[in-house]
Amino acid sequence: MGGVGLGKGLVILDRDGVINQDSEDFIKNEDEWQPIPGSLEAIAALTQAGFTLAIASNQSGIARGLFNQATLDAMHAKMLRLVHEAGGHISRIVICPHGPDDGCDCRKPRPGLLEQLARHFNTSLAGVAVVGDALRDLEAAAAVGARPILVRSGKGRRTEAALPERFASVAVYDDLAAAARALIGEAA
Repeated sequence: MGGVGLGKGLVILDRDGVINQDSEDFIKNEDEWQPIPGSLEAIAALTQAGFTLAIASNQSGIARGLFNQATLDAMHAKMLRLVHEAGGHISRIVICPHGPDDGCDCRKPRPGLLEQLARHFNTSLAGVAVVGDALRDLEAAAAVGARPILVRSGKGRRTEAALPERFASVAVYDDLAAAARALIGEAA
């Protein structure tokens, strides 16, 4: 039940720790937003292989007062420009601006962001690859029947070391570039 115009399928990416370097102090401005080596090229390779890419990202720095929506928009403009320059395309970005205790339905591990993407693309998320570096990414994917994929970049190595048994069979790759090669290989 793929949506209209999704090509080989939808791939949903977390942002911090998957596409760009993460920080315990949050990524608070455009200058701090730095791509992980190979991530922009991975997005370009997925795009050129016919995949549709979207981002689902918790951005509690807004609720915490560390940056505002305009600053986040500037970070995303930089990311989209760099992805475009590398030959890639991100079709949609959804974010949760809430804090951990706000009780929203969009903050991962809750599935709200992924459900927003399903509605936007008019598609089922069954089997859709969701690439993240944290347990909450895997949990959100599992909650909607998507296919969780863990990368070791960002918080990924720590996440892998403490994976609950129910995620023991999840695919794990060193980084987005390796995950992208695997997804492209499967679709070939």
